[in-house]
Amino acid sequence: MSGFFALLDDIATLMGDVTVMTKVATKKTAGILGDDLAVGAEKASSFRASRELPVIWAITKGSFLNKLIILPFAFLLSAFLPELIVPILLIGGVYLSFEGVEKIIHTFFYKEHPTVDFNEIKTEAELLKIEKSKIKSAIITDFILSLEIIMIALGTVTKFNLFTQIVVVTLVAIVATIGVYGIVALMVRIDDAGFRFIKLSENKKGFYKNSLNNLGQGLVWVLPKLIQLIAIIGTLAMLLVGGGMFVHNIPFIHDFFHKIPILATELLMGLTVGLLAFLLWNLGFKIKSIFSR
Repeated sequence: MSGFFALLDDIATLMGDVTVMTKVATKKTAGILGDDLAVGAEKASSFRASRELPVIWAITKGSFLNKLIILPFAFLLSAFLPELIVPILLIGGVYLSFEGVEKIIHTFFYKEHPTVDFNEIKTEAELLKIEKSKIKSAIITDFILSLEIIMIALGTVTKFNLFTQIVVVTLVAIVATIGVYGIVALMVRIDDAGFRFIKLSENKKGFYKNSLNNLGQGLVWVLPKLIQLIAIIGTLAMLLVGGGMFVHNIPFIHDFFHKIPILATELLMGLTVGLLAFLLWNLGFKIKSIFSR
């Protein structure tokens, strides 16, 4: 009987570890989740209103498939080649920093890319072709972000046994997918709710008419602003998370900046690494164009 209670105690301890580490891992991936949310909202809101939810569902299924592919790879890596986890995190840090700097540079120095006007497209075949292309692009972006989310989550539990790693990282992956795309689904319907309130106000008079109309107009106005705000937060989060990969995994960098607040250090590293990666990327394109002439 004492052995049975000892087993229950071990299970309770294990579940406690899982709960605590799931919270820790989720917090560490929050920056990328913010960027994932911004990307998802931006891509989903560019579709016809009647297709927004089906498109989000298609991207969500693609996101689950991405994680189904990545998770076994991550666990095999942890079991047989754990020394590769930090290098992969650093590569992910370079990518995130590069993306963050690229967004900043394009915002201030380049014109925005033209958006597709679905009203100008006449045939259903053309609409479906554009829709599939955008869904594919969103799923590819999600794959890269999912890889980083899973590797960061795995990096927080490398000192625990493999079972704890599997449970914690899998939970983080599921929560990330449902949380991000659930919020995106709610966000892209904000303007539809606004239009409905405006429509309802047409049959009302006086105070109710004005209240419903103002509420509707406010909801329609707030969606693009909300997406812009999330995009800004997502860009900042990418730089912080990307820089953090170097600050927390390379002791020399951590010790060199130990007198500077950690957020400032992460942001500085994110900007530095991202700018170097951006310059090298563009230099590579210029060299390629010279030799291709």
